[in-house]
Amino acid sequence: MPVEMSSNSEIKKIAVTGASGHVGACLCRELIKRGYDVKVLFHKDDSGFKGLDIEIIKGDLLDKDSLRKLIRDSDAVIHLGAVISINGGNTANVIKTNVDGTRNILDCSLEAGVSRFIHFSSVHALESKPLDLIMDETRPLITSSKMIYETTKAKSESLVAKAVKSGLNAVVLNPSAIIGPCDYKPSFLGQAIIKIAQNKLPMLVPGGYNWVDVRDVSNATVAAITKGRRGERYILSGNWHSLKEISEMVSKITGHKTPGFVCPTSIAKLGVPFITLYAKLANEDPLYTYDSLDVLKKSNKNISNLKAQKDLGYSARQLYDTLGDTLKWYKENNYLQNDITRNF
Repeated sequence: MPVEMSSNSEIKKIAVTGASGHVGACLCRELIKRGYDVKVLFHKDDSGFKGLDIEIIKGDLLDKDSLRKLIRDSDAVIHLGAVISINGGNTANVIKTNVDGTRNILDCSLEAGVSRFIHFSSVHALESKPLDLIMDETRPLITSSKMIYETTKAKSESLVAKAVKSGLNAVVLNPSAIIGPCDYKPSFLGQAIIKIAQNKLPMLVPGGYNWVDVRDVSNATVAAITKGRRGERYILSGNWHSLKEISEMVSKITGHKTPGFVCPTSIAKLGVPFITLYAKLANEDPLYTYDSLDVLKKSNKNISNLKAQKDLGYSARQLYDTLGDTLKWYKENNYLQNDITRNF
């Protein structure tokens, strides 16, 4: 039997998983600014929400008891928690977190009868081909991929669809590659921007991706609480730019030299084992992996966000503006050397 849901106009308290991540840190601040009461699930890292006026529940996505505590008395749930993997490692953890964790939070949300459930998926969950046609919400979920992240995000989104049939008032959001301020870890893409600004990348590679500002994603998420249509997915995309274009923008913003040499993908792949080894020794995530090189080379350049514009009032700012604000934030939070950012 479907669970009876209350009107989402009554939503006041919101439970958030994945609050320590890039989107979570930005979103929690936006929710508080809009007057919502926020509860977050705390597992290991609190850097993204430390010091905020929120309620903290200790636990993780694999512990249903802690999820019940998180959801208790909450009107809505925003499920951001996930493991992003582009290096093919830690497969078991990716599956447990992204699939089993999503199943658990869905079960507990149905059990509690929350008014609204917002699930963060990804454009990676959808078929990107054919690349010469506009990619929108009608694309099917992928059925096979070499990237475990893509397959787990597709599987978790299918679990949401099943929960909707059981009565859950759920909305799915599918952002593209997220960058922007409020990046406390910093994120994988944030690390890349920092290395570009510091001219520490030995090379660039062909291709690019659709980049979206974390603040635009957060605004759309807040809008989805009351405006999103039950059972629908919304692509939150920005604009496609190559890595070379990004490097040129960063150079213009900072006034410093940035990487300019573009290495052919075939040659870059030969260097992946050495890049991976260096990153491991430096205790960093490798920026170039077989998966990331394939994504950059084969990404769809025409990802539509018209549906989100219509239903959620979504808009995406230009990448140059995002990069400027992001670099300024990194400077103010001591992620960048002062001499690199002396121009702003």
